[in-house]
Amino acid sequence: MTPHIQVRNLNAWYSGQQALKDINIEIPRQQITVIMGPSGCGKTTLLKTFNRFFELNDNTRLTGEVLVDGENIYASDIDVTEVRKRVGLLAQRPSPLPMSIYENVAYGMNIHQMKKDRRGYKDAVRHYLELAGLWDEVKKRMHDPATSLSIGQQQRLCLARGLAVEPEIILGDEPTSALDPISSQHIEKKLLELKSQYTTVIVTHTLRQAKRLADHVIFMYLGEVVEAGPAHEVFNEPKQERTRQYLEGLF
Repeated sequence: MTPHIQVRNLNAWYSGQQALKDINIEIPRQQITVIMGPSGCGKTTLLKTFNRFFELNDNTRLTGEVLVDGENIYASDIDVTEVRKRVGLLAQRPSPLPMSIYENVAYGMNIHQMKKDRRGYKDAVRHYLELAGLWDEVKKRMHDPATSLSIGQQQRLCLARGLAVEPEIILGDEPTSALDPISSQHIEKKLLELKSQYTTVIVTHTLRQAKRLADHVIFMYLGEVVEAGPAHEVFNEPKQERTRQYLEGLF
C-alpha cells in the first residue's frame, strides 16, 4: 500500500469537547477508503481535517499531523487555498452555485486561471461533465440555472465542478444520503470509475454502501479508530470485537 494521506497522533476538539482521539491511520493512493461507524463517532470530523474544513467551525483546536504526499498540511507555511484545491469535497447535499450549469463547472477553473482562452474552458467543461456522467443530460441546456437540475443531477454537477480544479483527492461526506436510489447508483458508479485516477475517501453510515465501494476500511467509534485495513479483511475477519458487533448490527 502506498499511502497518499498519513494521519499521526491527531486529536481534535469542538468547544472543549474532544471529537477525535489519537488517530493514526494511512489512506492508500488511488483506492476508495470508506470511513464507517455509527452516527456521532467522528467520521465527518476526521474527513474534514483532510482539507482543513475542520477549522472553519468556531472554537476548534487540533493537535497532530495530517500529511498529504508526505507534507503536513497544518504546517505554518502551507497555503490553505492550495490544500483545498488538491483535496476536493462532495458534501451530503448538493450545493450548486447560483449561476448556469456551464458557469458552475468553469467557476473554479476561472478563479485559478487554469485555461488560456474561451475554447479551453469550453472543452474542459464538457470533459468534466462527461467524467461525472452528466454531459448527455445537460449538453443542450448549458446556460440554464444549475438549480433547475434534479437533486441527483446537481450532485453530479458538484462532482464535475470539484474535478475541474484537478484535485488529487476526492472526499465524500455521505454523498448519496440525500439522493434517490437511482441517483445514488450514478454517484457510486462514477466513484468506482474514477478511483484509478483519484484517491477517494467516503464517509458512510450505510454498511451496504461500504461493502459495495470500499477497497480500504476505517471503522470508528466514539472518536477513536477501532480498526482499519483492507476491506475484505475487515468485513470477513475483523480483529476487534467492536468491529464484529457493528458488522452484525448489534449496535
